[in-house]
Amino acid sequence: MPVLLLLVFLSLIGFGIVIPLLPFFASAFDAAPWQVTLLFATYSAGQFLGELFWGRLSDRIGRRPVLLITVVFSSLGYLALAFAPGIWIAVLVRAAAGFFSGNMSVIQGYIVDVSPPRKLAGRLGQIGSAFGVGFVVGPALGGLLARPDLGAVGFRPPLIVAAGLGLMATIGILAFVRESRRPTAQAGPRGNPLAALSEALRHPVLAKAFGMIFFGFFAASAMWSVLGLWSQARFGWGPREVGLVMAGTGVASALAQGVLAGVFVRRIGVGPTIVGGLTFASICFFAMAASPWGWAAALTLTASVIGHALWQPAATAIVSRATHPDRQGAVLGAASASGSLARVAGPIAGGILFSGVGPWAPVAFAGAFMLPAAWLGWRAAQALREEARATLATVD
Repeated sequence: MPVLLLLVFLSLIGFGIVIPLLPFFASAFDAAPWQVTLLFATYSAGQFLGELFWGRLSDRIGRRPVLLITVVFSSLGYLALAFAPGIWIAVLVRAAAGFFSGNMSVIQGYIVDVSPPRKLAGRLGQIGSAFGVGFVVGPALGGLLARPDLGAVGFRPPLIVAAGLGLMATIGILAFVRESRRPTAQAGPRGNPLAALSEALRHPVLAKAFGMIFFGFFAASAMWSVLGLWSQARFGWGPREVGLVMAGTGVASALAQGVLAGVFVRRIGVGPTIVGGLTFASICFFAMAASPWGWAAALTLTASVIGHALWQPAATAIVSRATHPDRQGAVLGAASASGSLARVAGPIAGGILFSGVGPWAPVAFAGAFMLPAAWLGWRAAQALREEARATLATVD
């Protein structure tokens, strides 16, 4: 666990470096707002396909080789983005990078392999915490290293640093990560990678859980994709300010997932944790949309991240508990893919709302769509309890 957490942290520093740069990086190519959000959407489209593919593959050949492949090619994606000659090449690079970055299901599958059920939500929260800490260091580092006054060339140093961190993570996997499962032929059909997603949508628990994941990430990604543009339009912020604010949200996310999520799940259960987290995030987004001052917007954004971070380990725990052990990688991959699909649609919606309605609209939109996610999360938790009672009754 400690080694895996460190490797996730290194990878996420690289990912975090890129996020606050993209709106300004695209502006260096004279890109329109909808093209800026396209950089986010195509990356998530690649992740959607990657999560479906890599999770299933890791069930068959093991987690370690898939982690190696995905981390190596993700690192190469940072280098390719650093030297992209124009916006459309950058969009293609982000799509390919997204495919190789779609390895969250592999990481989650590794955690499921090595964790007893009572510790699963807490350990999944620790992975989320490593993500959060990576978002502390990454955005701040990206904002400090970027030189937007130099145009696209000024964004190369942070992207090269991101590639170097990916190389360090690769060396760490080779040196320290042991395989967590024996490859099996019982991982489901080899053909259609959409099979796990189709299967889940017919499942009484997983269908609701996947809907919750979709709406939750759809709402959040609509806001995050235009955060740089929104903060620039409202408060005149640049890459440095956005990077530092994102570092603050990373601290909040790390604490929420690493400390609070496991405690909440143990004390009040997965359903109340999901509903409470999503409802709190919704309230914070509405407050952020109405914030007249930059400091107030930063505070409400940070608070929203706490709510958003709380529900995610609980949602993954529901999916894992409703899935056969030999199908963890495939079904967790399908769950992550539903989030990636939301991150395709969310930025597109955010860009349209920003350009067509006003800078406030994507943020208020995010608050509204957190509410159906909360309702579906509650229904998924209920369905899981009913399934567990039915199983016990059958055994008796």
